[in-house]
Amino acid sequence: MLRRMIEDEIAKAVEEIFSIDSVNFKVEIPPERFGEFSSNVAMVLTRKLRMNPREIAEKLKERLRESEIFEDVRIDGPGFLNFDLRNEIYLESLRRIIKNPESFGRRERKKMKVQIEFVSANPTGPLTVGHGRQAIIGDVLSNVFDELGYDVVREYYFNDAGRQMDLLARSLWVRYNELFGRNYEIPEDGYHGSYLIEMARKLKEDVGDRFVDRWDEDVLEFFKERAKNEMFEMIKKTLEKLGVKFDVYFNEKTLIEDGTVEEVLNILESKGMIYEKDGAIWLKVSELIDENDKVLVRSNGTPTYFLTDIAYHYNKFKRGFEKVYDIWGSDHHGHVPRMKAAMKALGFPDDFLNIIIHQFVTLKRGGREVKMSTRSGEFVTLDELVNTVGVDPTRYFFAMIDPNTHMVFDMDLAVSRSMDNPVYYVQYAHARIRSLFEKAKEKGIDYRELEDLEELSLKDEKLIMRDMDIFEEILEDVVKDSAPNRLTTYVENLVSRFHAYYTDNLILDVESPKLSNARLNLCRGMEIVLKRTFSILGITAPERM
Repeated sequence: MLRRMIEDEIAKAVEEIFSIDSVNFKVEIPPERFGEFSSNVAMVLTRKLRMNPREIAEKLKERLRESEIFEDVRIDGPGFLNFDLRNEIYLESLRRIIKNPESFGRRERKKMKVQIEFVSANPTGPLTVGHGRQAIIGDVLSNVFDELGYDVVREYYFNDAGRQMDLLARSLWVRYNELFGRNYEIPEDGYHGSYLIEMARKLKEDVGDRFVDRWDEDVLEFFKERAKNEMFEMIKKTLEKLGVKFDVYFNEKTLIEDGTVEEVLNILESKGMIYEKDGAIWLKVSELIDENDKVLVRSNGTPTYFLTDIAYHYNKFKRGFEKVYDIWGSDHHGHVPRMKAAMKALGFPDDFLNIIIHQFVTLKRGGREVKMSTRSGEFVTLDELVNTVGVDPTRYFFAMIDPNTHMVFDMDLAVSRSMDNPVYYVQYAHARIRSLFEKAKEKGIDYRELEDLEELSLKDEKLIMRDMDIFEEILEDVVKDSAPNRLTTYVENLVSRFHAYYTDNLILDVESPKLSNARLNLCRGMEIVLKRTFSILGITAPERM
């Protein structure tokens, strides 16, 4: 990677001139008028050396100008070092991309096990658009971890017991009885969605009038199991349509059945972290963070959600995961500090549990917000959104907004075939490149891979090669910041530079076959980086648009 190459050169110069073998400086891409790369190393060294930063920069500049990788080294402002690289350095980067079309940016396998848990919706209804945002954040993040060599497990955690499942079962029973002319009330806080009507029709075909006017514990269990299975089939079909797959579906009740919950209580007791009060068992949260203590076991003996969640993360730790990432909606924000406290109480490393909070999604159509109410069952499901705008726009739009930001999903923009639509904009660049290769054949211009690259000498060509090279660093940034939008921002900026280059320069010129071939090689490098990016984002690379 070019940036790392520059960092190494600077570090060597610092050690040679100032006998300092470790300094925490940055190499960044500055505004174009300052050069191709820039570093703050002189400012960072000022405190250590007690020298003026420009003085330090002057000494470093003279040493770095001797390096084989720099075409020019300049000082700007209070002491920033700005660099232009030799053309051959960029060409070598382009060669590396073209030689590794399927693996550019991919790292060797690591031994670190990482688990990413996301979606985790209980089987009480279709997935919402909020679940969709979470699904894509989790899926893209998992893909990036995989590219960087981690052993990644994608996991879906669910609870198919409790009051909500009882309400779902009763609601389905009411809808089923309606098909036989019987009128019962859907319970308060029950489920009104039209999906239950379709489910009831299928049930009627299978069992006839067997459960008409009949309700007891056995019927409750039957309807609960039927509703759960139907819902999970619906959920999995939606996720499959969206290209999201899980390695593990983990049922919360197994934590009680296999003794994990009891084991966690015993560990916390041995560490002096729990006590009894009012017939309940409490965790001493207040000893770890500025919050009140929390109940783990209610006075009736049933575990709280908090306890089963602690047990679930204990189970993750026992399975050998070194880092786990939970993706939660913003309504779970208050649960974060107490979960962190619980991990501390169990003695887990501080970086074991990582929680990514995403904000809500608002749908917009026709310039107006789409009103949604999950209580009444009147809401746009994730399945309906995908059917309306398509898989690629759905995935790209959910990935392109910082998880910490409230998202407005413009459905009209998502389906528009215009450069204002970001997914159309980036995919069009790929289609444009494929078209160039077809036109080259028509014009009789032979594409010779890796030949004539020395013809690439324009500033714009160097900057395109630079920006393609930082793809590898962007993947690291996605993981570091838990932000898939870093990847979409990167590809949009890269494509913007390519579209401008395409407009300003003649790519195919029968009078200049060597230059044409060199520019086709540049386009080939761009095509590879786009395909690699699209693959991680889970969108297609169209040949034509």
